[in-house]
Amino acid sequence: MTRPDDEARRRYWGQQMDAARTFMAAILSYPVRECGEPLVSLEEAAASAGVDVRFSAKPHARGLPRRFFLRERQIPGFLAAAREMNDRGWVLTVEDGFRTREMQKHLALRPEIFPVVLRMVTWERGGVVPDVEFFRHRLAAVVASCPKLGTHMSGSAIDVSVTTADGDEVDRGGPYLAMSEGTPMGSPFVSEGAQRNRTEITSLMARHGFSTYPFEFWHYNSGDAFHEYQARSGATARYGAVDVDLSTGRVTPISDPEEPLNSAREIQERIDEVLSSPGRSA
Repeated sequence: MTRPDDEARRRYWGQQMDAARTFMAAILSYPVRECGEPLVSLEEAAASAGVDVRFSAKPHARGLPRRFFLRERQIPGFLAAAREMNDRGWVLTVEDGFRTREMQKHLALRPEIFPVVLRMVTWERGGVVPDVEFFRHRLAAVVASCPKLGTHMSGSAIDVSVTTADGDEVDRGGPYLAMSEGTPMGSPFVSEGAQRNRTEITSLMARHGFSTYPFEFWHYNSGDAFHEYQARSGATARYGAVDVDLSTGRVTPISDPEEPLNSAREIQERIDEVLSSPGRSA
């Protein structure tokens, strides 16, 4: 069904995706010097501090368990943000934390994400299915295409939802991972109440050191290239893409952080699969 403001929505989506492409290009060249700081379990930290934080029980890509970790220096800010939410009758739900290469690679291909983004990009192009290179750039705006662009792979980012103490989700214009023209943080295509909640949550997180990725209303991070670039600090980012021994939290810098996690061939094969499936989403 065509909406009266459909053209405005399509134009906004395309503009935001172009801006995300420019953002990612800047991040690729942004200086990072991995500091070697270990990762710490958010579940253990919240339990030890007596702060009410909830954690998603949903499996990750390929059925892998979610890894709720941040860097050691981020823990005080995380706990302070969660405590401030508790004080105002909210509860922070951590939807996602650290991602391994396997998790990041296959997240992009998930049926909850890939076909939806393909449908959005096809809609943006007036019904024309995009070529693989154009689509790769669009997909990379919502799921990082290489380790350097994935702050979850730096152990410096969390995806969050917020609920009331009774478990009702605080309205932000859609649930976690909702992919639409309402996904960018500043989207005009969500209600005034949802926008107020986004603004209030973002302001709260900022008070405790976390910045937001402008093109998703659920992503918060600090100390990495996203954070320093947006702050225009000129500082070298201290958190880069790492492999982690989760039994100890020790990190090892990834030696090829700009290597794509999914090749053009893999993306094209997934496009073909979606387009040939019964009741296809694109």
